[in-house]
Amino acid sequence: MYHAVTPTPAPAVRGLSVAPQAFADQMRLLTERGFTPVTTARLASAWRGGPPLPRRPVLITFDDGYQGVHRHALPVLRAYDFTATVFVTTGWLPGRHEIHGAALDTMLSWDEVRELAEQGAEIGGHSHSHPQLDQLPDREMRYEVESCEEMIAEQLGRSPTSFAYPYGYSDRHVRQVVRAAGFTQSVAVGNDLAGPRQGPFALRRLTVRRRTGLEEFARLVEGRAIGRTFAVDRTLTKGYALVRGSRRLMRKTVGSRP
Repeated sequence: MYHAVTPTPAPAVRGLSVAPQAFADQMRLLTERGFTPVTTARLASAWRGGPPLPRRPVLITFDDGYQGVHRHALPVLRAYDFTATVFVTTGWLPGRHEIHGAALDTMLSWDEVRELAEQGAEIGGHSHSHPQLDQLPDREMRYEVESCEEMIAEQLGRSPTSFAYPYGYSDRHVRQVVRAAGFTQSVAVGNDLAGPRQGPFALRRLTVRRRTGLEEFARLVEGRAIGRTFAVDRTLTKGYALVRGSRRLMRKTVGSRP
């Protein structure tokens, strides 16, 4: 799971950004070790009984839709004939649906999104304004998911089938809404290897950060020392889950009062 790929990230995304040379080194490592990138849709299809996956499949994803994905990552992906999935937050992209001042860094234009798609990348949804979906009232949550799907379909001429939960947060109801909007698979975070037992609407990913060195990256793609690498992240995730669950319960309790 990547976010911004840039030499000069905005402070808000620096920790989750990757330098262009680091990204190029990571992609070179994947090809040297015999990995074959697949899209999110391709992975889910294989686990539903579709065409089998290649010998060493890897899923490369980019969240939010930062311009560096086109400027810095696309040339590298093209050089290795790699595919990827780019999940865009539609309200952060320039245009008539833009939420001015919301984006954390320079974002892709819709022309660049279309070029990524033409070059073989899968374009997926990532909500409209990037909220914590599981904390929203039902009507707002449906708008975030459905409008994202509609805007991507309008711009690309075809509906997206893959979705990424903002911040990785979801619950059963969020997943039901995502499915009802026409998406056929979704990814969270989880900082673990994806597996068919997770189900097509809760696929896990591994976070690649600016501090992720090449040796650590190699361990992650080989599936080694993942628990130790993300021990702090997993502890925080459990804590956040308890907090969000308490907030949902409080809203339901208040809403049910006469």
